[in-house]
Amino acid sequence: MKDGIHPEYKDVIFFDASVDFKFLTRSTMTARGGETMKWTDGKEYPVVRLDVSSESHPFYTGKQKVLDTAGRVEKFRQKYGMYTSNKG
Repeated sequence: MKDGIHPEYKDVIFFDASVDFKFLTRSTMTARGGETMKWTDGKEYPVVRLDVSSESHPFYTGKQKVLDTAGRVEKFRQKYGMYTSNKG
């Protein structure tokens, strides 16, 4: 690799606070505000906070929300039904 053109590749903890899930991996991402966290090996690593991870995403957890689309359609028709015309 050429020197000086690649970002620094280092150990980083990715942390999903919504489910208290964290994992250690290598990345080029940098922690905002210089936040660090102690890992199980006793070393301090920079932390990148996540909004969604495999532990909290509905697709991976199997806890998908079922949307009541029929109810939404009926609500829409009740609200805006007077504006539609039934010309045959």
